[in-house]
Amino acid sequence: MSEPASISTGIAQRYATAVFELSKESKSLKSLEADIDALEGALSESADLRNLLVSPAYSRDQVSQAITAVAKKMKLSKTVSGTLGLMASKRRLFALPQVLAALTEMLAAEKGEVTADVSSAQALTPAQEKDLVTTLKSRIGKDIKLKLTVDETLIGGLVIKVGSQMIDTSIRAQLAALKNSMKEVG
Repeated sequence: MSEPASISTGIAQRYATAVFELSKESKSLKSLEADIDALEGALSESADLRNLLVSPAYSRDQVSQAITAVAKKMKLSKTVSGTLGLMASKRRLFALPQVLAALTEMLAAEKGEVTADVSSAQALTPAQEKDLVTTLKSRIGKDIKLKLTVDETLIGGLVIKVGSQMIDTSIRAQLAALKNSMKEVG
């Protein structure tokens, strides 16, 4: 692992552990989960917010004021809002995506869940999601939380990642396998 990645992972783990423990003590893991989902959604939708996290062009005060306003507007819990403010004042907001990922893992472990990253060529219907959860639960033996993304380059099928396992039933992968087998013949 590269040094900067290692540093941000260590920072993220410390913040995530602190937030998780505080939320667990105050019995507010449900609101923590809602805050994580809200922040992940905001980060994926807002380039301005992502820029605020990493840009050195903003002063500490500007970043602190902006992140406090964002937390207030999103109605985040006091624990998460305070942590964001602390991270901003220490210039550690660049680690926020890793903090959210670590918190998601901690919450899943607490609930006995496993997160499955699922990429599909088209958005799955609720019935397909339910069938997929049932199938994965029977195969893995734990409760499954789906993290869905749409990747039109798959053409069709799914790519499912659960922990270190990957199941690739996409047409793109099948075409690549066919291409490789044709190279071997000729």
